[in-house]
Amino acid sequence: MILRTPLVAGHQLQLLLLPSVLLLMLHLLLCDAKTVNPGDSMQMQHHQMTAEPGLPEPRAYMPDAQHLDFVYHDHEELTRFLRATSARYPNLTALYSIGKSIQGRDLWVMVVSSSPYEHMVGKPDVKYVGNIHGNEPVGREMLLHLIQYFVTSYNTDQYVKWLLDNTRIHILPTMNPDGYAVSKEGTCDGGQGRYNARGFDLNRNFPDYFKQNNKRGQPETDSVKDWISKIQFVLSGSLHGGALVASYPYDNTPNSRICRSSALCAMFQTYSAAPSLTPDDDVFKHLSLVYARNHAKMSRGVACKSATPAFENGITNGAAWYPLTGGMQDYNYVWYGCMEITLEISCCKFPPAYELKKYWEDNQLSLIKFLAEAHRGVQGFVFDPAGMPIERASIKIKGRDVGFQTTKYGEFWRILLPGYYKVEVFAEGFAPREVEFVIVEQHPTLLNVTLQPSKRLEGIGPMGPGGVPVGGVVGPGGLYRPIPSPQHYRPPVPPYAGAASSDSGIFSTISNGLNSLYSNIFG
Repeated sequence: MILRTPLVAGHQLQLLLLPSVLLLMLHLLLCDAKTVNPGDSMQMQHHQMTAEPGLPEPRAYMPDAQHLDFVYHDHEELTRFLRATSARYPNLTALYSIGKSIQGRDLWVMVVSSSPYEHMVGKPDVKYVGNIHGNEPVGREMLLHLIQYFVTSYNTDQYVKWLLDNTRIHILPTMNPDGYAVSKEGTCDGGQGRYNARGFDLNRNFPDYFKQNNKRGQPETDSVKDWISKIQFVLSGSLHGGALVASYPYDNTPNSRICRSSALCAMFQTYSAAPSLTPDDDVFKHLSLVYARNHAKMSRGVACKSATPAFENGITNGAAWYPLTGGMQDYNYVWYGCMEITLEISCCKFPPAYELKKYWEDNQLSLIKFLAEAHRGVQGFVFDPAGMPIERASIKIKGRDVGFQTTKYGEFWRILLPGYYKVEVFAEGFAPREVEFVIVEQHPTLLNVTLQPSKRLEGIGPMGPGGVPVGGVVGPGGLYRPIPSPQHYRPPVPPYAGAASSDSGIFSTISNGLNSLYSNIFG
C-alpha cells in the first residue's frame, strides 16, 4: 500500500506504509519541524488600542503543511493555493484578478472577510500589496500565510473573527510576478528581478504630486490605479525587502530639485534629504509605530549592516530616508485619501527559504494589528434630508488638506488620533457644512452628516464679482452651487522646482545612477 503526500512544488512523495511505531515517530518529527512556538510571537509589544474590550491577542500560527509550507511559491503554485483556498473557504474568501502582467500572469487579489463577495455597508476596506519589486518576495510569502492564518483561525481566534466580521481585507500577494520569475533565492542585494518585464520600476511608475512623472505607465501599475479608483480603501501596506523599517509619506518633496543648479549638490542630494511631512503626519507616524512595535525586532531601530542607516523606533519619513518620484504610497494618499505606508520587512531582499518561518513569527502580529487601525478615528455617512446617501461628497478634516470622498452608500472613514476636530463636507447641489466632533482612544467616533439643498440666490449673503456669491457659482435654474473643496491637497511647489523641465548632463546622469543604486541596495 502506498501513501501519497502532496508537496508544495507539485511533486508527490511516495511512502511505503510503515509499521505503526515508525509512523508514529515520523509524525512526531514532522510536527516538531512545523510547529511555531506560541510564546515566540506573543512576546511582541502590545499596542495600546484594543479593537474590542476583552479580545485576546491573535494566537500563534501553525501552518497546515498539506496546503502551505514555508517555501517560495512560483506563480503557478501561488495560483493553485489561492484557488484551493477560495474553494475550501467560500464563506470567507473571494478571488479576483485586477489585470495581467506584461507576460500575461494574473494579478490575483484575495478578499478575506465574513462578507467576501459584497461590500459591508459601514465597514472599511483595507489592503496589502506585496512583491512590487520582484526580487523582494518575503512579503509575497507572508501574505499567503496571512491568508492561511485568517481562514483557519476564524472560528477559533476571537480577534481574527472580530477583524473579519468588521473589515474587508484585500490581499494582492504579488504585483510583479514577472520580476519574481527571474529573481534568484539567496540574493540579498542587486537589481535582478526588481523591475517588470519591460525594465520599469513599478514603485517609480505612479503619478507624482511634487514632480511630473514622465515614465510610461505599465500594465501592472495601471491595474492597481484602476483597482484603487473603484474601492474606497481606508488603509494600506506595501511590503518590501532590503531594510527593516516602516516608512511613511511623503516619499517625494517639493525641494527635491533645489540642488539642480549645483552639479555636486545634485549628486548628493539623496543623502542629505529632509523630511517631507503630510498634513496627517501624526497619524502616519502612529501607524508606522503600530507595525514596528508589534514586530519582533523593527522598533529596536538596529541597522541591517554597519554601512546602512539605523531608524529610530524602526520608522522613517520616506523622503528623509531618500526621496523618490512616482511612489505608490504617495499616490494612494494624495489621489484617494488612502493611508498607505511602506513596510520593509527583511534586511536581505531574497533570503533563503528556511528563514521564512522566522520572518512569519516576526511579522504575524504586526500584519494583523496594523489592519485593525482602520477602526480608529471617525466614520459615518453623508445623507440628504430624505435620508438618501450622497455619493462622492468631498470631505476634508479642517487643517488637514488632503481630502477624500464618500462611497456610493455615502460612507466615509478617516483615521485620526484622539482630539477635537472639524470636518468640512461639500457636495454639488448642497450647501456646505462644517461639523465638530471628538475622537477618543477606546472606539471610533460615529458621525452622520445631513446636507441641505442649495438655496436660490436671494438672500445668499455677500456677493462677489459678477454677482456670484462668495464661495460659490450660479448653477442651472439660478441655484447657488458651492465650489467644492478640492479632493486632493496641492502642496506648494517652489519656483525653483520648475526651473529645469528635464534632467540632463553628466552630473544629472551620475545623480540618477546613485539614486538607482541606493534603491537597489535598500528597497
